[in-house]
Amino acid sequence: MSQLRGPASAGSPGPVRRRGAPPALRAWAEALGAAVAGVVTMLVVAALGLWAAGAADLPGGAFPSVVAATVLVAAGGSVGLFGDIGGLARAGAALDVVPLSVTLAGALVTAVLFLRPLRHRAVAGTRELLARIARTAVCWLVLLLLLTFAARHRFRISVGNDLADRLGAELGATPTVGFRADVPATLGVALVWVLALLVLAFAVSRRAPLSPQLLRFQDSVRPPAFAMLLTLLVYVAIGLVIGIVELITEDHPADTFAALLLGLPNLTWMALGIGTGGAWVGHVDKAIGLPLPHVLDQILRTHGQQTLDLGSLSEHDGRAWILVPVAAVVLLAAAFTAAVRSPARRPAWRHAVEMAVALALTLLIVGLLTRISAHYGLSLIGVGDLGGDLGGRVTLEPQLLRLVGVGLAWGLVTGYLGSLPARRVRHPGEVERE
Repeated sequence: MSQLRGPASAGSPGPVRRRGAPPALRAWAEALGAAVAGVVTMLVVAALGLWAAGAADLPGGAFPSVVAATVLVAAGGSVGLFGDIGGLARAGAALDVVPLSVTLAGALVTAVLFLRPLRHRAVAGTRELLARIARTAVCWLVLLLLLTFAARHRFRISVGNDLADRLGAELGATPTVGFRADVPATLGVALVWVLALLVLAFAVSRRAPLSPQLLRFQDSVRPPAFAMLLTLLVYVAIGLVIGIVELITEDHPADTFAALLLGLPNLTWMALGIGTGGAWVGHVDKAIGLPLPHVLDQILRTHGQQTLDLGSLSEHDGRAWILVPVAAVVLLAAAFTAAVRSPARRPAWRHAVEMAVALALTLLIVGLLTRISAHYGLSLIGVGDLGGDLGGRVTLEPQLLRLVGVGLAWGLVTGYLGSLPARRVRHPGEVERE
């Protein structure tokens, strides 16, 4: 016979409860773990890429500072270049390029670990979700703040002229250039970056819980958002395979390795934009250490601004036209995946519209992230760019309206066509009829 138990008396032991970390402390530990894992991943990828590029040989033990600066830029931070050469000389420098391999690695690790504690829940309160986002963002910003103290260094340089070098030393005007993190700009932009990342993590993941107020949007946002993530990752995977082949067959594996670990998404996502009919405009004045593929260097290293699109690429390499069928296959597969993840019996025209909006936004972001603006120059006593190798410029700007336009067109077509075979596939949550 079972026994009925009443309330425990004062002298009897109550129910045994497992002791563990308080919920608030555990939540902060989860946020810190996601942020630390993301930053450490970025540091490792940046260090390996810069080592392959030869940055480990920089004078004055600058390698750790360069790694820290690279991670800050990859996370949306700002690193300023400066010259301090006294009154006789002047240096000008600017660098605006995002190492997207470092960015992508840190973003994926941070997003996965951020969502992991929520994977078994269907719904969560708005206040709880905002608190989780805020804690992770705070931990992320604290780590980046620590990196800003390491992301600074000063180099002494030679102008390539013995007389000018001696004159500068005698007059206390030895040319030096350096870099340092802009702390307010770094923390401000990095905050927007990490908040956008965490919001996108909820938008892409099908298992991440949402607040009751947002549940009505998940069927129209999550499938196309996941399709765009899939598209970008597939392009990175294709580029990685090509890069590995080049590592094995080419004569300069270190350069290829550096490009893979620093700028692989920069190149592959541009291939997506160009394959759909988009374009970039740019110019290469002199090589200043940025890893550009040979065909891009050939097109851009000419007089004046040059357009980088399918036409100009095919003039130098007829294989460029393969970018069109690759884009068609990948986008059709992405549209099919989005349609399968959407509710059954959704009309094809709605899939087309959702895919068009998603692809247009994706190509807009790709264009903004793949911009390059780099320049370095030195002048002494009014004579500019002494020594021949002390000045250079690389610019690459997207044609954003063109990218958005081709994104809308390709999204409409692939979204419509990709949804047709999805009607024959069982959708999540659909009940089979007897």
